[in-house]
Amino acid sequence: MGKKDKQSSKASTAELLTTLGDFTSKENWDKFFTIRGSDDSFDWYAEWTELHHPLLSLLAGKGENPSSSPPLQILVPGCGSSKLSENLYDAGFKEITNIDFSKVVISDMLRRNVRDRPGMRWRVMDMTQMRLQDESFDVVLDKGGLDALMEPKLGPKLGNQYLSEVKRVLNFEGKFICLTLAESHVLALLFSKFRFGWKMSVHAIPQKPFSKPDLRTFMVVAEKESSSALHSIAALFDHSSLDHIGDQAFGLHEALENENQIRKEYSIGPDILYSLEDLLIGAKGDLSKLSLGRRFQLILGGNGESRFSYKAIVLDAKESSCQFTYHCGVFIVPKTRAHEWLFSSEEGQWLVVESSKAARLIMIILDSSHTNANMDDIQKDLSPLVKQLAPGKDDNSAQIPFMMAGDGIKERKTVHKVLSSLTGSIIVEDVVYENVADDVSRPFPSSDLVFRRLVFQRAEGLVQSEALLTRDESSHKIVEEKKKTSSSKSKKKGSQKRNDASSKQLKVYHDYMASSYHMGIISGFTLMSSYLESMGSTGKTVNAVIIGLGAGLLPMFLHGCMPSLQIEVVELDAVVLSLARDYFGFAEDERLKVHIADGIKFVREVKHFAVADGLPAIHGIEDAFGRTKPSPDESCSVSYTEARGRPRVDILIIDVDSSDSSSGMACPAADFVVESFLLTVKDTLSEQGLFIVNLVSRSPAVKDMIISRMKAVFNHLFSLQLEEDINMVLFGLCSEVCLKEDCLPEAACQLDKLLKFKHQEIGQSIIDSTKKIRRLK
Repeated sequence: MGKKDKQSSKASTAELLTTLGDFTSKENWDKFFTIRGSDDSFDWYAEWTELHHPLLSLLAGKGENPSSSPPLQILVPGCGSSKLSENLYDAGFKEITNIDFSKVVISDMLRRNVRDRPGMRWRVMDMTQMRLQDESFDVVLDKGGLDALMEPKLGPKLGNQYLSEVKRVLNFEGKFICLTLAESHVLALLFSKFRFGWKMSVHAIPQKPFSKPDLRTFMVVAEKESSSALHSIAALFDHSSLDHIGDQAFGLHEALENENQIRKEYSIGPDILYSLEDLLIGAKGDLSKLSLGRRFQLILGGNGESRFSYKAIVLDAKESSCQFTYHCGVFIVPKTRAHEWLFSSEEGQWLVVESSKAARLIMIILDSSHTNANMDDIQKDLSPLVKQLAPGKDDNSAQIPFMMAGDGIKERKTVHKVLSSLTGSIIVEDVVYENVADDVSRPFPSSDLVFRRLVFQRAEGLVQSEALLTRDESSHKIVEEKKKTSSSKSKKKGSQKRNDASSKQLKVYHDYMASSYHMGIISGFTLMSSYLESMGSTGKTVNAVIIGLGAGLLPMFLHGCMPSLQIEVVELDAVVLSLARDYFGFAEDERLKVHIADGIKFVREVKHFAVADGLPAIHGIEDAFGRTKPSPDESCSVSYTEARGRPRVDILIIDVDSSDSSSGMACPAADFVVESFLLTVKDTLSEQGLFIVNLVSRSPAVKDMIISRMKAVFNHLFSLQLEEDINMVLFGLCSEVCLKEDCLPEAACQLDKLLKFKHQEIGQSIIDSTKKIRRLK
């Protein structure tokens, strides 16, 4: 702290101070005061001649005239051998308690004052652990004590403990008066500890006439209020008078500006991180009582209080209910899911509160600092911390249940991991779920069905694609034939081994859709079933464009069950296409093509070049067999080729994820649902065309916004909200005449006959989904 430059100019004092070394050491101070002697006073910083006016101004109105009001109870922690207490006593303030952890100096001061100042109290006591009653003093007067505790190499721990004690022993309307050199690390702690429920001001202590010391002494005053109000800190001094002290003045100005900016943000910001101490003194009201709809964030633990520190969000349910299962609960969000809208947005967090059945929910957001800790360690570490946030003061023994955001996976195996420059980290994984839905287990009876998933790490909570894996029966049959035709015993054994190995192989089964939202998308074809039937009966082709390949499961399924469908898929990332081919059995042919291109540019250019009788071919992008034709520029371009036109798009499906979580949508990217793009889509579709969007959002406000935009563009709009899912599938129709809602069941049966399913359960699932389709316009 550079204390050698802060002392009296007396050479003997300076020499003695060099023996101290650590200003927080009791032994060092005992030695210092023993050498100095009992009659030689030692004052940090300013002397009484400079202090008496500002101090007496603060204490005026009490003490000098005891008959008019009770005398001030004054505490002087870290009193040392200073004459400050003696001067105050002589000025009329008789109720003064002095404490210091040096037994030597307390004995000396007691002997020095026992006759002339008999009412003065002297006690050996550590100022960081005061053995004093709560709210028992009107003034705590510190002269250099906090500065001494705040040795930079020791950190703020002792200073933090000391200031907590100061706050505890002060009465309401009491004052903490801190005489300090106002170093930045001292002010940072001092200002932050007295934010809520304290009125603060900073004063400059007057200098001696014709004196310009290198360092000025300042007086920081914090007055305790009965409310938890937040005030700006008042700077009650002439800033120009500090010009000569350079760095000290700059540090003070900077500390004041930073703290007042923080306080301003606290006043207007909804997501300020409070300290537990601020909250316990009422920064957000009385925590022992539930307050409907109250929400705040804080940092729990750390600073030696616990093994870890945690970001916590406390939410009191918006509605009072006798149906709460828990009075208070803890919900732990693992790092891998912390970014999800459900846990990162206020709207999503309230949904978690509702589903938790807790009157107060404490949501704990884990981060990378908790990576190597198991959940038992974290719960053990959190238990004493969360009890301080539980409503009700007298039931500390009550158990607080811990809940966690899980994924229901029993087994997980990473099959492949790759880093794409466009999509980021992508994982292919095989999983076995703890529970499998009936519509899967009926056609595929097995205790441990395996599903292959494509996961984009940028949105780990969203599984981009999911496929069912089954045994490769074709490989099994081939091996059996080889086994029958083999005449050699050794060959038979070899074939048997190959048979055993092959029978264990798993492959993606493309005749079943594992994702409910994919089934929902297909159920929307019901809205144009008559058109599909007429096209199929006349041998005409229905043209579909799917924006977003993923693992290629939707186009492969449609390719297998709708022979009349001509499918073009647009995928931005060539790495995704490679993964679909290599790990999900995706394969192109003449009825199924893939273009590596920007989906929005693709649709816009198709619209630009579309004519009444045909849709031009696409050049400059990869075709179904990996061949690329040149284009005039680097982007996707569209041009006529040898007068060969193709019909307009009949079905356009948007099934892409969003890399921007701030939009409130996991799917699609926001640009796919802006009004300008929706108008482009409408111009691209045929007269009977159908536009389908897979919308993934937990925000009702976001869903309402997208629906409003689509209503403004399309002649008819339908929706399918999947149960227990955040997917909503929207269907926009261009035709003037539209299927009536009560005709949907008949149309569903019509579609069921058109689609060639290998499993009856799939057709039934589509019919069941159509029952949930609702007209929005």
